[in-house]
Amino acid sequence: MIQSVTRALEMLDTIAHAGGAASLGEIAEGAGLKTTTAHNILRTLQNAGYIRRRPGDMRYHLGDRILNLARVVGDDDALRRRLRPALEEMATRTSETVFLAVPSGDEVYFLDAIESPRTLRASSQCGERQPMAGSAIGLLFLAFLPALRRRMFEVHAPRIGSGIAAEIDAIAARGHALDRENWCPGLNCVAVPWHDDGEVRAGFGLAGPSSRLTATRLDEMAQIMRELASDASAPCRG
Repeated sequence: MIQSVTRALEMLDTIAHAGGAASLGEIAEGAGLKTTTAHNILRTLQNAGYIRRRPGDMRYHLGDRILNLARVVGDDDALRRRLRPALEEMATRTSETVFLAVPSGDEVYFLDAIESPRTLRASSQCGERQPMAGSAIGLLFLAFLPALRRRMFEVHAPRIGSGIAAEIDAIAARGHALDRENWCPGLNCVAVPWHDDGEVRAGFGLAGPSSRLTATRLDEMAQIMRELASDASAPCRG
């Protein structure tokens, strides 16, 4: 056993079990180290991309490099290939920008996207990450994944805010999430869950200008997307 490697892995475990972010003191205590020793190891992990810091946040977060490794292990390529036909059908039937996303730590990771052919459209976010709270797709995951919701409220309560609980409950009851210019002025979004073996593993989203995606139009888009997502959840038959 190489002690420094073992300590680094223990620190990553501590961050992961804290919901994806932890303070220096929490990490040092979890790994049984002095804070100075923990800080030096964290600096190495940060330089390598396995952890990161955020402006105005003293905690250490799991970095893109380790999150990407987790996504690869989860075989995102297979998920992307499986759901690509449904995404293409959504794009054809709605003529808006559509995307496929999955929860990744305390963030949303966009696996795939197809941009609208229209001049005025939302841009593709494929390969990007967003905070879980705020966007329609993020709120969708909080509504349909109780363990994720519980962890996010325990770890990120100040950032999420107490008022969001009622909105999450409404999404769960409605079956889809809506964002009317909350994430970005002039942009409306709708997101629906994709179930696999009874569990929500991913979400489909649609975004476009608010001038075109009225409340009525959003409801129509949600119905189309839910039908296609349901079809994509059906067992494959040989």
